[in-house]
Amino acid sequence: MTEYKEVPMIKKVGVVGAGTMGSGIAALVASAGIPVVLLDIPGKEDRNEYAKRGLERALKARPAAFMDPERARYVEIGNTEDDLEKLRDCDWVVEAIVEKPEPKQALYARLESLLKPTAIVSSNTSGIPMRVLLEGRSEGFRRRFLGTHFFNPPRYLHLLELIPTPETDPKVLEEIRRFGERILGKGTVLAKDSPGFIANRLGVYGMVQAVRLMEKHGLTIDEVDALTGPLLGRPNSATFRTADLTGLDVLKLVTEELAQATGEDFALPEWVHRLVEEGRLGEKAGAGFYKRVNGEIYTLDYRTLDYAPRTKLELPELRALRDLPLRERLAKALDLPGKYGAFLRELFARTAHYTLEKAPEIAYDLVSVDQALEWGFGWEEGPFKNMDAVGLSRVEALFAEYGLEVPELLGKAQGTFYKDGAYLGFDGAYHPLPKREGVISLKALKSEGKTLLEGKEAALLDLGDGVALLEFRTKMNAIGEGVIRMLQKSLEFVEEKGYLGLVIGNEDPRAFSAGANLALILSLAQEGDWDELALAVRQFQKASMSLRYSPFPVVVAPFGLTLGGGAEFTLHADRVQTHAELYMGLVEAGVGLLPAGGGTKEMLLRFTQELAPYEEADPFEAVKRAFQLIAMARTSTSALEARKMGFLRDGDRISMNRDFLIADAKRRVLELAPDYRPPLPPRIRVLGSEALGNLRYAVWSFREAGEITDHDMKIGLEIAYVLSGGEGPAREVSEWDLLDLEREAFLKLLGTRKTQERIAYTLKTGKPLRN
Repeated sequence: MTEYKEVPMIKKVGVVGAGTMGSGIAALVASAGIPVVLLDIPGKEDRNEYAKRGLERALKARPAAFMDPERARYVEIGNTEDDLEKLRDCDWVVEAIVEKPEPKQALYARLESLLKPTAIVSSNTSGIPMRVLLEGRSEGFRRRFLGTHFFNPPRYLHLLELIPTPETDPKVLEEIRRFGERILGKGTVLAKDSPGFIANRLGVYGMVQAVRLMEKHGLTIDEVDALTGPLLGRPNSATFRTADLTGLDVLKLVTEELAQATGEDFALPEWVHRLVEEGRLGEKAGAGFYKRVNGEIYTLDYRTLDYAPRTKLELPELRALRDLPLRERLAKALDLPGKYGAFLRELFARTAHYTLEKAPEIAYDLVSVDQALEWGFGWEEGPFKNMDAVGLSRVEALFAEYGLEVPELLGKAQGTFYKDGAYLGFDGAYHPLPKREGVISLKALKSEGKTLLEGKEAALLDLGDGVALLEFRTKMNAIGEGVIRMLQKSLEFVEEKGYLGLVIGNEDPRAFSAGANLALILSLAQEGDWDELALAVRQFQKASMSLRYSPFPVVVAPFGLTLGGGAEFTLHADRVQTHAELYMGLVEAGVGLLPAGGGTKEMLLRFTQELAPYEEADPFEAVKRAFQLIAMARTSTSALEARKMGFLRDGDRISMNRDFLIADAKRRVLELAPDYRPPLPPRIRVLGSEALGNLRYAVWSFREAGEITDHDMKIGLEIAYVLSGGEGPAREVSEWDLLDLEREAFLKLLGTRKTQERIAYTLKTGKPLRN
């Protein structure tokens, strides 16, 4: 490392340290298709024992660390004594070893003489200052060094904090940011070189305050988690469940390190330390603040350290708040009666005050603070947006109530931290919100008057450059009559107004679409309105087919839950631009039905077409594959798995970063539009009675073995009938021939008592019923 050279694009990564974080980072990088060298200290009998163990841990992790287990082949393991040479051709080396300065400094000394002159080195430390780690390093090394703080588990938590030093070359920072955002799918935030950086400093402070205030106000763990989760726009895991998932030992370590580094009070109560001493470390130990007993969740009583069945906080005022927008909900949550409101008011006051005091010390702007808590801790909106929602005059009144001085930053605000597309800078001036290249915000488009058509359940927006977007707006983006009506209007509008094409997507945090509106379907079935149901199913089928045969390209941008009807819309698009985290499946069998929006037909068509070039292939393999996928209601755990399952085709693409998904989908439309022609409707070869006989035998065999119920068998036989094209000889049929069979089988199953019981149970509990 004698001289500095231009920073190349990162094509190979080294990770030193194969613990939970190091192996998780390696799994994420490999999942992105980038070769990784994973090293750890040498073992005694097997020199690569620790690196091997780290890789195995990542492969067994739940939730899965790899997006596809086969991507583990991108990982090459070794040890730091024999195999450091393997890092020589790496473009970026991430250090994730023990959280002590001395071993890290010793490793950097060895890397400095080994790595190529352009290699970037970073530390995943959660709090050791960069200036300490760089002691003794050359100018060249210093220019290529920075902190890269991932959050655990690296695959799922969106935040990547980048901690440049004053000497970090801007081009190094630019390349790490590009790679982190585009290739690894992270939301990157620049943090100052201060203890805990941004997210942990503020997030852990908030957790400590919640624990202390629970004791002060006489609340239980169940009550605190009920108050500090979705009510405040935060994850379901709230406070104590989050700690259980992280590990109480980790929480103890982080609080102690922050206290030592900052001189501030991060002390946890004595009873938390006792839990750690007793090995009650949370999820990984089987007990922590919560414990599972015979399938039931029990909660810790912190006064006795015994467990009792979990209790639900039933409060009329809470129920009234649940469906309000977050900004209304936050302000009203502080007015809850009695000890609940007192707890929330003091928690809000103390965490807001700490945020205002520390933000200039830990971040370069308050936008980064909000993003860090949103991306690292799963908040719907960050602390400054929360303060705006409550109102800064009330925030100031709360500070006075608890004897807290007004922070300088609050005094600089002119009634709000965000206004008119600008944010308050630490200098007291308002600055334009930073634009993220390649990111399209639907929320911003709506505020700019880009809505073309609007209904209660869906809307059509103008993405610019001749591309429109259809956005679902129902709960979990369920597809009902309103969505289908808006789809039809949108397709007509796009054609009449000469738009180049259409994207279907939305910004829901969890679900592209959880499927058809089951509540409406069940209601119509119970009323015996079969003509209306038959018409509704046919309309759904026509909607799916219209995506395939419109005179302009349609690109669907799915993510997260993409189930049932949502999957069927996706299957019929010209192209799919999906987020890497895609949980896609034709899950209708779980509620006693079969896919009738073209899903059954489409999977048979795809698998049959895959076999067509191979004359020696058995055509029944396509039927069997489609049957297994649909009858078992299989769901992908990533976009990579969805491709292997057949839900994605070769021409479909994956966006690692959800933030870029809409813009990437728009780009696909623009690529397809210049010479677009809709496809020719195919003829599909069905095998008739021969395939049906084989499938019937398989279904009966499962029933005889006791592996499925009588109703499961009935569902399986209906799926088999459609996939075989009914009785008769092998022949070619049209798509609509199979769609008619889908519709008839769907209505037949819906007419059974047991299917209606399954639907009702799932709507009530969110779980499947095996009856």
